[in-house]
Amino acid sequence: MTETFDIAIVGAGITGCAIARQLARFDLSICVVEAANDIALGASKANGGLVHAGYDPAPGTVKAQVNARGCELYGTWAQELGFLFCRTGSMVLGFNDEDRAHLEQLRCNGLANGVPELSIVGPDHIHELESRANADATCALWCPSTGFVDPFEVAIAALENAVANGVTFMRSAPVEAIEVAGSGDDARFTLATPVGDVRCRYLINAAGNGAADISHMAGAEEFQMVWRQGNIVVLDKEPRTLMPLYPVPTPVSKGVIVTGTVHGNTVITATAAVREPGDTQTYASDVNALLTGARKLVPDLDTRRVVRAFAGGRPVIQGTNDFFIGQSAVVPGLFQAAGIQSPGVASAPAIAERMEQVMRDAGVVLRERDDWNPIRRAPDDFDRAPLARKEELIESDPAWGQIVCRCETVPEAEIVAAIRRQPGAVSAEGVKRRCRAGMGRCQSGFCQSRVVAILTRELGCNPSEVLLEDAGSWLVEGPLKGVR
Repeated sequence: MTETFDIAIVGAGITGCAIARQLARFDLSICVVEAANDIALGASKANGGLVHAGYDPAPGTVKAQVNARGCELYGTWAQELGFLFCRTGSMVLGFNDEDRAHLEQLRCNGLANGVPELSIVGPDHIHELESRANADATCALWCPSTGFVDPFEVAIAALENAVANGVTFMRSAPVEAIEVAGSGDDARFTLATPVGDVRCRYLINAAGNGAADISHMAGAEEFQMVWRQGNIVVLDKEPRTLMPLYPVPTPVSKGVIVTGTVHGNTVITATAAVREPGDTQTYASDVNALLTGARKLVPDLDTRRVVRAFAGGRPVIQGTNDFFIGQSAVVPGLFQAAGIQSPGVASAPAIAERMEQVMRDAGVVLRERDDWNPIRRAPDDFDRAPLARKEELIESDPAWGQIVCRCETVPEAEIVAAIRRQPGAVSAEGVKRRCRAGMGRCQSGFCQSRVVAILTRELGCNPSEVLLEDAGSWLVEGPLKGVR
């Protein structure tokens, strides 16, 4: 089976989903082709969710051009797409005169990059802004525009809105080969996948850590990806959400950062070590480095409250520390969004905006549709809903009163809604990312069997076919005792 589209986007991470949502407003047929079976299973998943303000990238880089703009756009995107976004501000803590000089350099970078209201503050102001910051800090770069999101919630929201506006999502469709027919402006692409071929006039490479492979298959730029692995630690919920606190950065990393999350947890993020591609193991040395670095920023942080440690790889292009966004200089009609490492989450809305402009500059005709709808209604979150709304939901369907996940107060009806949304969850982790069933203190210890039963019913499959995550990750094998 072959399907034909005007545009195919390879990769359903936050970058690909943001681009799909940006381009869905135009009178074009679009397909998002994803190797995995769900949204945001690569670098976008193994991520702390920080919306960095834009003072870190060197002025003049592509990162610098999209970071501050992306941070600015998050307010509008959160309103339109219904995802949670907290713009708390942040501080980079300094402890001596050398640190202060570095903070001044970051402030100058930020001003050059268009970051608003940056200032260097002293100890008294530091503790007015964040009382738990290390009392030994002598100075800090205060940045009011920093915030945080749930990165896979952003990607899911963007793709749901794109699909509602006519975009097709192909999951479990790794690109195995790309044929380019014609040349110059008449080039056409055929993507071979296990679930059918995809033909398109324009191809957008947003494949994250697989971007070099896609570029190579299309006969475009040759580059290599470096797997810069990062370990991340999640702590249990706190009574008050911490403001993001940064150390003075290194040449390759922003360092160990402590931040709150939109759901009330504390996250310590992230180490930076070059390892073998695909390595998502957590390492004791990395976790210890995270906990030590976190205590330097927040001495009273109870690091015994860890509920999860995980790791992922940043898609870094070898030889550069910058994004690659633009039309291929080798294959016209192929557009690259590669090397989207940190600050990729913060930059995503602006990367999408930039990709639209790159395509316009390349002569792609973009006519806005009359029926474009930028609004995506957020699904009901039972745990956060007011009492009156909870009662209304239970009245409409008793399954809203059947709590499956006790840690996060997720009822059966919310899980069903997560599966039935378009595109919906097809695995236990897909449910977890959409409605947090299994995301709490017990990390699925009590609710996973119930989630599997609901997936079995909703997907019309056997329990042994339900996946934890991607292909091959079965949760159940063989007959089940006591199945009702």
